[in-house]
Amino acid sequence: QLQASGGGLVQPGGSLRLSCVASGFSLEVYAIGWFRQAPGKEREGVSCISKSAGAYYKDSAKGRFTISRDDAKNTVYLQMNSLKPGDTAVYYCATSRYGGHYYTCGSDEFDTWGQGTQVTVSS
Repeated sequence: QLQASGGGLVQPGGSLRLSCVASGFSLEVYAIGWFRQAPGKEREGVSCISKSAGAYYKDSAKGRFTISRDDAKNTVYLQMNSLKPGDTAVYYCATSRYGGHYYTCGSDEFDTWGQGTQVTVSS
């Protein structure tokens, strides 16, 4: 089971750190993706990290978000800085169906999803 946490209400320009924790299995062997879904929009990939810590970022996340993993804590993080109202969404984490790798960080590459955490960026 995956559990995403760390969301909340933050003002534009603020920061949040999301955590994705696994229970019952080890995240160490998986690539992990962070995705978000805003009301009325499709789920989109934000950032992905491979088993070897190779990272991908959606263009709008580059320079603002940082994905990292701490396998000892069975946790993957998404540090989000300089948040914008357009970042408002429910954020989900998921494990890759390809094990330690991903290809395009598309949601169809991921098959075990955690419950999401709401991120709201508003003044």
